[in-house]
Amino acid sequence: MVADCGANCARWLLCLANFIFICVSSGVLIVGTWLAADKASFINLTLNITTSKYSPASPFVSEDAEKILKEFVEPAVIEQAAYILIAAGAFILIISFLGYCGAIKESRVLLTAYGIFLIIIFALQITLILLCTLYKSQADHHSKGFLKSTLSKYYTTGDNKDAVTLSWDLIMAQMSCCGVDGYEDFRTARLFVEKSSEEGLGRQVPESCCILTGDPLLSKPADPSCIISPTQSNSYLSTGCYDKFSFMVTENLNLVIGVVVVVAATQLLAIIFAFCLCRAVGQERDYHYKY
Repeated sequence: MVADCGANCARWLLCLANFIFICVSSGVLIVGTWLAADKASFINLTLNITTSKYSPASPFVSEDAEKILKEFVEPAVIEQAAYILIAAGAFILIISFLGYCGAIKESRVLLTAYGIFLIIIFALQITLILLCTLYKSQADHHSKGFLKSTLSKYYTTGDNKDAVTLSWDLIMAQMSCCGVDGYEDFRTARLFVEKSSEEGLGRQVPESCCILTGDPLLSKPADPSCIISPTQSNSYLSTGCYDKFSFMVTENLNLVIGVVVVVAATQLLAIIFAFCLCRAVGQERDYHYKY
């Protein structure tokens, strides 16, 4: 064990921080694996816990809330979410495991690997920020293209919505916007157009593009005719979510900068602690070897 006080502080801080990340990432990985292996049991358990008359949560779950819950535990949504959880959980678990074991065992190899991984992640983040700043117009173009492709390929309406559709509905309802650039984006959404034709209502936009009443999650238009005849007074048909998000970032730029600085400072501290502890361990071993 290193005798240096600063190195000891770095060691235990690394142990504590990475132990917390190990616990969180393990939970995420377990849930993701469970979802991927047996979606049915998760869906049944979730619905039983929240909607059963014997459940502690049942007095707080209305019929509308139950409807929302059933949409979010559709098999298609669960399957897509499962792989995202597994990937995120495994990635964080591996890095946290290196940091925790390296600190607790005072292993220079593990600490070096941990520090190098963090440096790579930090460098990628800095590179991404610089590229987005220097090539803002190209970044905007590619970002819009990607978002529009998710609408055109995956967005649908009616029953059996997938994770992409539910995510877009949630974004549009919460941000009071419609599509990427406006309501015209839905004219190229193949699944949306097909489902709208099957409905036979003459639907032009989804409910989440309308001015809503009540809980936004319910996507209940204040004007029922909005989905057929959207106007500036009953919908957000010309307010694109991309421009709305850009405006929100600009309006809260100080908060965004603060979050970026805190995340960057935390990563830098972890890198510094890892290499300082690694150096202290090396010096301690050299001392014992000489004397």
